[in-house]
Amino acid sequence: MSSSRRPVIAGNWKMHKTIAEAEQFIQGLLPRVTTADSVDVVICPPFTALGAMVDSTRGSRVEVYAQHVNDQPEGAFTGEISIAMLEELDVHGVIIGHSERRGLYAENDVSLAKKVAALIDSSLAPLLCVGETEAERDAGTMEARLREQVTTGLSEVPSDRIAEVTIAYEPIWAIGTGRVATADQAQEACAFIRALIAERDASAAEQIRILYGGSAKPENAAELVGLADCDGLLVGGASLDPASFAEMVVAAG
Repeated sequence: MSSSRRPVIAGNWKMHKTIAEAEQFIQGLLPRVTTADSVDVVICPPFTALGAMVDSTRGSRVEVYAQHVNDQPEGAFTGEISIAMLEELDVHGVIIGHSERRGLYAENDVSLAKKVAALIDSSLAPLLCVGETEAERDAGTMEARLREQVTTGLSEVPSDRIAEVTIAYEPIWAIGTGRVATADQAQEACAFIRALIAERDASAAEQIRILYGGSAKPENAAELVGLADCDGLLVGGASLDPASFAEMVVAAG
């Protein structure tokens, strides 16, 4: 991690935690991260708990991101959430393109490019997820897949604003499987993504933050964040417990 880029530890709760459970979590987390002032801390609750979490973290260093958003301002899109709805709650950003959204709900690079552009034009920060499947890695097409995801995903963002996007590299074969990319594999992928950004804009490549996601846990947090091109972690299961999540925040400091 470059000293010029501030590390991010983001916890993606997925479809976990009622409002009551979220409140219990945040009461356990906040005292544990008050001194980690060199790290950006993000939690990504389900939609129902967003408002409560924004209120409970107000005045703290913890930011609240949603897990999904529609690129359209409003309309006949049953079950969808707009940027304005999230802005009204004072949400700080949105995860987009998580492998589960891509795999289970058919999100694709072209539709995600529209979301990135819409978020850049709003007050919400985009956190774009990219990553290859086990089959793609074994077939030697990891770099081709990442190139497609990154270049298409950022295609509608002006070069001078690319650094406002955060990218999370998540090897799909390491999500929820207990398998973790080796430090060398994580560094290789993060460095390749940074090189892709440099093809558009060298300054943006130096500034943009690239996270690793995929069975990250307290035991490997410091090693992963210490990699030259890894600027933090997108944490799944280990983010559901305030003690383990706080341990990862402290490790990144």
